[in-house]
Amino acid sequence: MFVAIVVVLLVIGSLIFHFASPWWFTPIASNWNMIDTTVDITFWVTGIVFVLLNLFLAWCVLNFRHKKGRKAHYEPENKKLEIWLTGITTVGVVAMLAPGLIVWGDVVTVPDDAMEVEAVGQQWHWTFRYPGNDGDFGDVDPRLISVANPFGMDPDDPAGADDVLVYSPEMHLPIDRPVKVLLRSKDVLHNFAVPQFRTKMDLVPGMVTYQWFIPTVEGSYEIMCEELCGMAHHTMRGEVVVEQQADFEDWLGSYPTYAEVLARAEPDAEAGKMSYMACAACHGQNGEGNPALNAPKLTGLDSWYLKRQLQHYKSGVRGSDPADALGMQMRGMAMTLVNEAAIDNVVAYIGTLPDVPVVATIEGNVDRGRDLYQTCVNCHGAQGQGIWAMNAPRAAGMSDWYTANQLRNFRDGLRGANPDDRYGRQMAQMAQMLNEEAEINDLVAYMNTLGQTQLADANAGRRFE
Repeated sequence: MFVAIVVVLLVIGSLIFHFASPWWFTPIASNWNMIDTTVDITFWVTGIVFVLLNLFLAWCVLNFRHKKGRKAHYEPENKKLEIWLTGITTVGVVAMLAPGLIVWGDVVTVPDDAMEVEAVGQQWHWTFRYPGNDGDFGDVDPRLISVANPFGMDPDDPAGADDVLVYSPEMHLPIDRPVKVLLRSKDVLHNFAVPQFRTKMDLVPGMVTYQWFIPTVEGSYEIMCEELCGMAHHTMRGEVVVEQQADFEDWLGSYPTYAEVLARAEPDAEAGKMSYMACAACHGQNGEGNPALNAPKLTGLDSWYLKRQLQHYKSGVRGSDPADALGMQMRGMAMTLVNEAAIDNVVAYIGTLPDVPVVATIEGNVDRGRDLYQTCVNCHGAQGQGIWAMNAPRAAGMSDWYTANQLRNFRDGLRGANPDDRYGRQMAQMAQMLNEEAEINDLVAYMNTLGQTQLADANAGRRFE
């Protein structure tokens, strides 16, 4: 009796939990209403079977419970029952699969007038490429991928000259226009999914997969990777913005074509030297940094990272929070770099300065720090050298006090909170694992053992590599 009651209550509780649950599909923002329909059909078929089978189980437990003097009837075969069960099961399976096959036929059939966009996934971010006026994408080759050519564009293919390169995890689309998204992965399996669009598709290394949809509601929607792609899989987020055609064209025009990227002038380190004079007052003549002025070492950092941070300061992505007083100071200095060319020049000059080892200022449990660094190693490398493809700067051999401060800022929301600082947001999520001040010191102390940091010997008063 007790077991039967529990089974009935399980059924009732499951139904209440489902229908009273606040967790439902997000409002749909594409043409794929039929996806919802197939899910509803699957729910009703499986839900009815779930209720009937469990109620039948409760009835059997109650009706055929042990009674003194009663013997069980053994019937190994019952053709009539087997025919009924086979027939009902067949109807249920067909009811679930047939609509799905129809929908799949539509999923793989792209309208002839669909515009094309390429979404490129890698650990752990998205970038996008749009065809130019010719409507054709240029060839790409994974062997050509580099800091200067992150898409792997083939410079010998004229069709790629007008391709628009969006090295940002934000994709814009015009409303009410069919879109075919070509999906390419640089490294491992990923999955391109926008919950409001209902469709999703895997990115398979060595292949170009695709999906298509028609955005029907203006707004911003989160792009997620729904394939477990590594340690920071949960931070692989992007954004798709659906807007009017005119707004889309204005946004697209703000990004360079591949021809414009190739035509950019080489940075002028000599001109950057003049701009660096203002930086030298705090960061030192050789970019060695000055802890007394809260100025970290600059030499040894990747040029792409220095450029991005200067751009973030200029645009207010960094240094706009009143609680970040030091960041606000740096933002004022970054505003003296009037354009992108000025930023490129000063970064180029910093790259010519000697990479002088810094002196360690933080002590901690190195063994414990090594364990904590096992998470960091996935992006920053085993030796803390940084990996540009993962947007991870060099971590070893830099000003340890500054590294510790930035870890606190990421953890406490002073950095990485701006919605436009997408890679900072990734780091902010990872920094949440550092719950105690000692953990930050331990981690930084271990990082000091990886690079060119000079470790102070407290007993002998000497330094060693």
